[in-house]
Amino acid sequence: MLVKTFGSAVFGIRAITVTVEVYMDQGIQFFMVGLPDNAVKESHHRIESALRNNGQRIPGKKIIINMAPADIRKEGSSYDLTIAIGILAANEIIKAEKLDKYMIMGELSLDGGLMPIKGALPIAIEAHERGFKGILLPLQNAREASIVSGLDVYGITSITQVIGFFNDEVSLTPAKMETQDDFAKQASRYEHDFSDVRGQENIKRALEIGAAGGHNVILIGPPGSGKTMLAKRIPSILPPLNLKEALETTKIHSVAGKLGSHRSLVLMRPFRAPHHTISDMALVGGGSIPQPGEISLSHNGVLFLDELPEFKRTVLEVLRQPMEDRVVTISRAKMTIEFPASFMLIAAMNPCPCGYYNHPAIPCQCKSGEVQKYINRISGPLFDRIDIHIEVVPVDFKRLSDSRQTERSMTIRERVIGARQIQEKRFEGMDGIHSNSQIPSKMLREVCRVTDAGNSLLKTAMDRLGLSARAYDRILKVSRTIADLEHSADIQTEHLAEAINYRSLDRDSWGR
Repeated sequence: MLVKTFGSAVFGIRAITVTVEVYMDQGIQFFMVGLPDNAVKESHHRIESALRNNGQRIPGKKIIINMAPADIRKEGSSYDLTIAIGILAANEIIKAEKLDKYMIMGELSLDGGLMPIKGALPIAIEAHERGFKGILLPLQNAREASIVSGLDVYGITSITQVIGFFNDEVSLTPAKMETQDDFAKQASRYEHDFSDVRGQENIKRALEIGAAGGHNVILIGPPGSGKTMLAKRIPSILPPLNLKEALETTKIHSVAGKLGSHRSLVLMRPFRAPHHTISDMALVGGGSIPQPGEISLSHNGVLFLDELPEFKRTVLEVLRQPMEDRVVTISRAKMTIEFPASFMLIAAMNPCPCGYYNHPAIPCQCKSGEVQKYINRISGPLFDRIDIHIEVVPVDFKRLSDSRQTERSMTIRERVIGARQIQEKRFEGMDGIHSNSQIPSKMLREVCRVTDAGNSLLKTAMDRLGLSARAYDRILKVSRTIADLEHSADIQTEHLAEAINYRSLDRDSWGR
């Protein structure tokens, strides 16, 4: 007897339907074909134990299992339940009438219980697009998959429930998730708030500008000046995720196995802070079937690189293409996979090896040339993609002990949202451009028009401060964002002056 059950394989953040064909005939052999990896082949033993511990068994017959399409490699243990149900249906232990209406996925434990799988959300989206009535998967993945409307999602705890469901002996209730309610409750909740920060008003202003225009920012200052504390609060002033962004972010975290059983949608912007010992593959993503790295896990959020010069140069260089294209492309012999990677880079570093260059009270102990050598650990092309350079100085005791309430993140966020709305209207209909940081060179003169007085200021700044030519475009983009925060249609001279002030590392005098 031939029976078909349906599962799914995940590639990147998309899934494709896998048809598991089970053919049973006289004999005692067991064959599994269709490019299964070792984890899939080992399912035979897990299925045998799970069935025996629940009053069933694999029949002593010739069993051929084909996983189609046969030219795509199948990986992982999530096909256990799909194969087990196909074997039981082929042996007429369960009814096969409803099998074509449901997608079935799950890893079996030896006692017949179900373990969670990766990529439940992309799998549920694929099931809905292919016209399946519902999906059966482990209970831990039910909330995540129930985001997809128009699909019955059943959370299962054991194989006996699935057998009873297809034999019309057990009634299951579809999982439901109220997306709008979750958005209202969680979208604006953040652990860290800018009201906790004493002093550093100029740094808060720079980070507000960075958030408003999606600009990359580098904080440079001595140990203990508050660089990490300030960076952790940036997600609290970014605009809340919309539903499209939340779904895209959730798919990435689902594929990477970063969603817990209590989570459905990712409702807060990601904040990823990898250690400086990270490898280039862990940062960009990879594997035989590529998995997302830290760059993609920070999609629609913040990638924070603390102690930037301590990262290996090869690791930092892989950032350049994703920062420009907003996507990570990973190529293998048989496939090419793209992961979204639209993130805001926040970097922090000491100004020199000892950490006290330009410190107002503690003298720098570094020898001549060591400061510039330390800065040169980071390549010019990477600095070229960082719009705002800001020096962070230690807070004195008077400001640190001030008990007066400072501005809350929610207040700053309202100004950021207002500036982003102006940019959305400006770039309406332009594919791939959503903020001022993404303005291409050919549009720069049109979007960032400068008065004669502004041009004169820019010329003076480039001559006196030794600013590079690459700093010119960045200054225009940042000044456009400052103007948007002020709701000004034109870039004024004071907007340019403030933007010029955020190019510390471009000055000829730095580190010399």
